[in-house]
Amino acid sequence: MIIKGQALICPFLKIKFNIMKKIILSVALLAVGFSFAQKKEIAAAFKAIEANDNTTATAQISAADAVLAGKTFLLEPAVLEQYYYAKGLSLINTGKVSDGAAVLAKISELGKSKVYSGKNAEKQKVYYVGKSAADASGVQGLKEETYTPTTLGTIGNKINPLLNKTNEEAMAAYNAKNNEVAASKFLEINNMLSAVGSEDKTYKYYAAVTYYQAQKTDIAAQLYSELINEGYTGVKTEYKAKNKKDGKVESLDKSTWELYKKMGTSAEYTDFTTESSASVEQELYESAASLLSDTQKYDEALAIVKKGIEKFPKSTKLTELEGTIYYKSGRMEQFMQNLKDQVAKNPNDKVNWYNLGVLASKDPSKLAEAEGYFKKTLEIDPNYVVGLQGVIYNVYIAGDDKAIEAIEAARKAKKTEVFNKLLEERRAKFAKAIPYAEKWYSIEPKNIEIVSLLKGLYLTTHNDAKFQELKAVETALKAAAK
Repeated sequence: MIIKGQALICPFLKIKFNIMKKIILSVALLAVGFSFAQKKEIAAAFKAIEANDNTTATAQISAADAVLAGKTFLLEPAVLEQYYYAKGLSLINTGKVSDGAAVLAKISELGKSKVYSGKNAEKQKVYYVGKSAADASGVQGLKEETYTPTTLGTIGNKINPLLNKTNEEAMAAYNAKNNEVAASKFLEINNMLSAVGSEDKTYKYYAAVTYYQAQKTDIAAQLYSELINEGYTGVKTEYKAKNKKDGKVESLDKSTWELYKKMGTSAEYTDFTTESSASVEQELYESAASLLSDTQKYDEALAIVKKGIEKFPKSTKLTELEGTIYYKSGRMEQFMQNLKDQVAKNPNDKVNWYNLGVLASKDPSKLAEAEGYFKKTLEIDPNYVVGLQGVIYNVYIAGDDKAIEAIEAARKAKKTEVFNKLLEERRAKFAKAIPYAEKWYSIEPKNIEIVSLLKGLYLTTHNDAKFQELKAVETALKAAAK
């Protein structure tokens, strides 16, 4: 029955509407529960770690991790600090010092970075630490904030006693040439220094070098790459000045040094100087690219090489590595261009001229180009046996099997004119090879390979006297080898 003045409501639509309301409310309740659960567990973990109850702290952090699933951006800065604090110290207390220190270091980063807050598409409150994280999120309208951690002093008190012990262990392992252990300890020191806000990537650099010495190529490559991305150069500046009282030169911190320098003659110091250590940045690029190439991570290696060449265009090592990577990964056109770039930088590089000759000779239409490259090699070093072999084998007697087949086919077909023409072309090519073969023979007169080759060249070019001479040499060498 329809009541006047009331709209008609379809029962199906009404039911559907109610279901949708329930679904929406359920999602909202889940979001509230998610936020409340993680805060409760983190607060419990924080209290437990403060009370030295590591078992409870670990259990509560594990529960929080299960809910968070890595989405730490859902934690407001104060809760995030408690999370890192409890998790980092619980790891340290279970002997995972390096991992724990790496987590604690994020508290220092939280204090140094801007925090960007707002709401995401799911209407969740989000907090991104650092602009890159905020930009990557895609969330619009984020508000920039700052946060001051409260646990750094406590962290320092807990970490500092461990630093000296770990440093002693690192040096003992290094002196005993136990490089893998030393490297892990250097990395541990790096993480602990970061945790107390005294970041010094020098120890991370030591870890990279020592992992390489331990033949742990993958880890070393990763650390070198991280150092590059983190902007480490190895440059350290010491600020020195002479104390007027005793005339001794002292090292000062930068701000004190600058203050005294501004004071002029009224300052307690004079003779202000600075000393900077050498940069290792180029070495980082070269080492990272080389190690990545060794582990067949060619695309990563090339990315680092190209970035390195932009910064250090005169680095022959990086240019050579680029060529090596192209060659190993089968990119022959790029490899050839790289070789041309290398000889442009160093025209006296006989090896790269030779390699250009080898590559060009693989294309029958580029034999003249290959010949020019090999000759360039021999201009640089006339006694370069590999260069002599290149021009002989890759240019003058290249494809001789096919030439013999064509000659034999013409003979069988009784095409006398073609037969004679092919024979003459073969003799002419071999005649060009003879001076280079004779040079090789003069360098290595007891090498049976060149003796036999030169004997054959004389036979083909109808130089019977030389043929007989080399035949006798060949016989004597074979007899001596028995």
